[in-house]
Amino acid sequence: MKRQHLDTVCVQGGWEPKNGEPRVMPIFQSTTYKYDSSEHVGDLFDLKVAGHFYTRLSNPSAEAVEKKIAALEGGVGAMMTSSGQAAATAIVLTLCKAGDHIVSSASIYGGTANLFGTSLKKLGIDVTFIRPDASEADIQAAFRPNTKAVFGETLANPALDVLDIERFAKVAHANAVPLVVDNTFPTPILCRPIDFGADIVMHSTSKYMDGHAVALGGVVVDSGRFDWKASGKFPEFTQPDPSYHGLVYTEAFGVAAFIVKARVQFMRDIGAAPAPMNAFLLSLGMETLHLRMERHCRNAEAVAAFLEKHPAVAWVNYPGLASSKDTALVKKYLPRGTCGVVSCGIKGGRAAAVKFMDSLKLLAIVVHVADARSSVLHPASSTHRQLSDEQLAAAGITPDFVRISVGIENAGDIIADLEQAFATLG
Repeated sequence: MKRQHLDTVCVQGGWEPKNGEPRVMPIFQSTTYKYDSSEHVGDLFDLKVAGHFYTRLSNPSAEAVEKKIAALEGGVGAMMTSSGQAAATAIVLTLCKAGDHIVSSASIYGGTANLFGTSLKKLGIDVTFIRPDASEADIQAAFRPNTKAVFGETLANPALDVLDIERFAKVAHANAVPLVVDNTFPTPILCRPIDFGADIVMHSTSKYMDGHAVALGGVVVDSGRFDWKASGKFPEFTQPDPSYHGLVYTEAFGVAAFIVKARVQFMRDIGAAPAPMNAFLLSLGMETLHLRMERHCRNAEAVAAFLEKHPAVAWVNYPGLASSKDTALVKKYLPRGTCGVVSCGIKGGRAAAVKFMDSLKLLAIVVHVADARSSVLHPASSTHRQLSDEQLAAAGITPDFVRISVGIENAGDIIADLEQAFATLG
């Protein structure tokens, strides 16, 4: 059979039932598995044979979803985690040790920025943040002899900056390190970073992949294209691992060396495993991912166009607008659409923004983003509530800033709710 379209993979990828087996992927709600011999169990622990022996490392429900996501992203393998934060942590701790360094776009999710800039520093891993529109020379200038990875987001949360993936990949590869890309907002339906040079891709599956705000999760995808041996900077992949009787990952697992090492070391020791029920819920959500992303984009485009013309709005940030600074990058990397997230500034500052949000009826105020239901958040009065206006400005969050996560409801109803809320501002 020829390579299947992504739409088909969303619906039927990963789980391939045999004769008489369930058509829908079951929930394998078990921590452990039964075997017929001690020898087979020993071979599992020595990584000589494939299979499940404890759900902390792998589970049939999670495995099916991992296969689906790997196929969607064009990778050789994937590993689910308990959250998107766990996925980012898994990647860095698989690539780095104390004394190492990473280069990261500064325009990334706040939780990831805190992970890199605060928590990982306590483990001896340093980071240099650079602008997402940095030139090749500026990216290169951030490198150190101990740099082990470059990180960025395809579409930044919440700034919505579009990453020039090929530019970042070019510099990363010139320095013999992998490019890691968080593809949470576009999902592989709208962009596949591996096609543009990314080596490792991650997602917070809690967002669009799940699509219904019911299950935390994350995933790491290995492209299988980075040459760990030729790099010369990753002896952990190319030299014997004493915790597995001298096994060498590049020799034993070839192009899947990274994703195997992430599972059998990070997941073994940290234990940030997904629950089988969450894997099942994610699988259900992904069956409509291709349909939802199209609706999210069309609705967001309509909302952004409405906001851009509204007299109560000071500014609008949406990469899909013709006025966006990233129009060329959108055309290159996101021609089918960007995502459903739109940010804007409400004239009148913090007080007006809060009143506007409190007046909404269809859109809900939630500390979440990117699911089927439209929602809003005012960072200055919630996630960044303790900061003064001056501190907010330094953090890149203006008092008038409102983030709108446009759902898949009728676009006219969403806009009507925004309009009636604006009307309360007088």
